[in-house]
Amino acid sequence: MRSKGAGGGGGHDVEAALDELYATPPPGFVARREVLAARARTAGRAEDSRRIHAARRPSLAAWAANLLLRSRPEESGRFLELGRALREAYRSLDAGGIKELSDQRRGLVAALSRQAGELAREAGHRLSDTVQRDVETTLLAVLTDQDAADLWATGRLESALVPPTDFPSSSAAADGTPRAAATARKPPRAAATPSPQRTRTKDEVAERRRQKRERLVRARETARAADRRLRELRAAQADAEALLKQARDRHDRAAQQVSAAERQLHQAREELQRADQEQNKAEEQRRRTADATAQAERTAHEAAQEVKRLS
Repeated sequence: MRSKGAGGGGGHDVEAALDELYATPPPGFVARREVLAARARTAGRAEDSRRIHAARRPSLAAWAANLLLRSRPEESGRFLELGRALREAYRSLDAGGIKELSDQRRGLVAALSRQAGELAREAGHRLSDTVQRDVETTLLAVLTDQDAADLWATGRLESALVPPTDFPSSSAAADGTPRAAATARKPPRAAATPSPQRTRTKDEVAERRRQKRERLVRARETARAADRRLRELRAAQADAEALLKQARDRHDRAAQQVSAAERQLHQAREELQRADQEQNKAEEQRRRTADATAQAERTAHEAAQEVKRLS
């Protein structure tokens, strides 16, 4: 099975989050991915958040295969060992080993495929016949291809796997002898001298095969580079969306503050207008009172003068 890296706590956090994510049934995958990505982003782990957000939702067959790996670790480990032994037997042209392992392969693939279907059904997702066949095809690919085995061992398959077309079938060893080995032991014909035309044709075929292999290698490299670029762009898009949300939140808060300030300014202006009116009234009252006081002072002065004169 896949082992976690020995890095810091953040690495363990993101690996655990991804493990949890790929154990989530596909219908709930996207929602859970957003929750886990937001949690990492809030914790200040931006790179972890980008990795989580870049995860792609698995197909139902891929999820069932992941579920099988996590729920049946012992059986899955034996299955991976069987695949390694089977591939080694074909490489070494071990006829007896091929026959024995091929018999095990047929029974084990069928049994594990049924287990995956049962686990999916227990999790609330019944697999259709088509999806069940995709699970079986994925398990065959794990047996026959090292890259497929490595992918499945991570527990994070995104889509069903397809076994290589150039892997010999068990019928090649039905008589206990691999086809390649039987061909190798055939005695050459005494008079079979290849003609220049046949040699040239074989060379051309070999060259075309070599060129095809090179194109395939380049195509795979291009596909991997495109996939990496896509993941990077998706992560960048997630960051941009997060920044946009933060900017919108700040804008909304600032708009609310402006609205509150405008209401306070309006109220202050109304209060100032009322204060101006009251001040004008008070000044008018003061003027009238001052005039009346002055008039009263003149009247009092004149009365005092009259009293003085008469006295």
